[in-house]
Amino acid sequence: MSFKIYTKTGDKGETGLFGGKRLPKNHIRIESYGTVDELNSFIGLIRDQISDLNKRSFLKDIQDRLFAIGSSLASDPSKNMITPDIKLSDIELLESNMDQMDADLPPLKNFILPGGNIIVSHCHIARCVCRRAERNVVALHYIEPVDELILQYLNRLSDYFFVLGRKIAQDTEAEEVVWNPRS
Repeated sequence: MSFKIYTKTGDKGETGLFGGKRLPKNHIRIESYGTVDELNSFIGLIRDQISDLNKRSFLKDIQDRLFAIGSSLASDPSKNMITPDIKLSDIELLESNMDQMDADLPPLKNFILPGGNIIVSHCHIARCVCRRAERNVVALHYIEPVDELILQYLNRLSDYFFVLGRKIAQDTEAEEVVWNPRS
């Protein structure tokens, strides 16, 4: 049995949530899970450029968590649907991973500009997209409750990409570009 990827149901600017409810495509809920999906794509780009198998595996785990977040955000909140969830242990794992990387890094004494090499730059893009996803989910949370662990996970994840960028810069001997403000 085959099916077509296009349904034509969104041709008038609406899309459906899991559970059947339809929303305009510019609704903050759609923007929220769409930005999480965008972040997931950037993480795939980073993962494809990294040779370290542990980092690749951890990034794959993050992508799995983001799919769980996307499932939750794409579900009709008025229905009591079972979706994959985020656990406190997921946040703790991010923190532990950051602590391990940070232990090998020189202390941060200046603001760091995005750049240094292509992978580091992609980490900074992922950090920024993650911050946007977090802002969108916070805006949604003011309209309809969102699991607070999702908010915490996204907040910690943007920090993770900052630390990952610094660690990759160190591992690849890339220049860490320091911001020097004009006086």
